[in-house]
Amino acid sequence: MSTASDARFWDRSSKGYARSRISDQAGYERTLERTSALLKPDDSVLELGCGTGTTALRLASGVKSYLAADLSAGMIAIAQEKHTANPIAGLTFRAATAEALASEARQFDAVLGFSYLHLVRDLTSTLCSIHSVLAPGGLLITKTPCLGDMNPLIRLALPLMQMIGKAPYAGVFSAQELSSLIAAAGFEILGTERHASKGKDSRPFIVARKT
Repeated sequence: MSTASDARFWDRSSKGYARSRISDQAGYERTLERTSALLKPDDSVLELGCGTGTTALRLASGVKSYLAADLSAGMIAIAQEKHTANPIAGLTFRAATAEALASEARQFDAVLGFSYLHLVRDLTSTLCSIHSVLAPGGLLITKTPCLGDMNPLIRLALPLMQMIGKAPYAGVFSAQELSSLIAAAGFEILGTERHASKGKDSRPFIVARKT
């Protein structure tokens, strides 16, 4: 399996993903509220793993520029359609990875990654790429499932679902392990919150600053 196969999986899934409903709308709204409060009007923002653009379209109007990127061209095509129907100045969608963007000279004041970090194949490399594209003192804001803290049955079922093409690659780590990896990549953890409105919350909202 490779990054290319991951892109194909999400391309195939893009239309169904676009039709799916957010499982915890109240928790999602809380995440948007907290993220918006951390962003400034003159910020340049990068969102990684933007999917079909729902979050970008909610947040982009509050900042100077907003680049929303995703591995999947299929996801980006749907996001572009939404943007055409609801244009927002300063918002751009692009099929790209953190590693590809790190090879460019552009820097950002904040990097967002929601339901994203558990899907990358080399988390250490991705965090280093995020660190490199952030301006000094820039923020990493992320909320992602920590499968290591979830029901073990999920971890047992995942490989079987992946074998039959029903699940993407997903890294298994706990919230503590994720925080340690973020710190090791050159970030200071500023805070960790839980935003779920129901059930056990295994998706910590983490804010970290580039050191």
